[in-house]
Amino acid sequence: MKTIQKIIFPVLAATVLLGAAGCENMSHREKSMAVGAGAGAVGGAVLTGGSALGTVGGAAVGGVIGNEVGKNKK
Repeated sequence: MKTIQKIIFPVLAATVLLGAAGCENMSHREKSMAVGAGAGAVGGAVLTGGSALGTVGGAAVGGVIGNEVGKNKK
């Protein structure tokens, strides 16, 4: 189990960094929604002990919140 945890963090970090490179042409609202979805997914996974349903639910809620936060800025 410890080996898997040692592998997951670098892979997750690389995924986030490569994903951020794809955000160059996004609007502020789209970036806020993506950040909210990512933060919500992490929060949902942590709160539910890694449950897939908790992760997806957190991502959905975080995306909606990020969308609303980014709505007012241009």
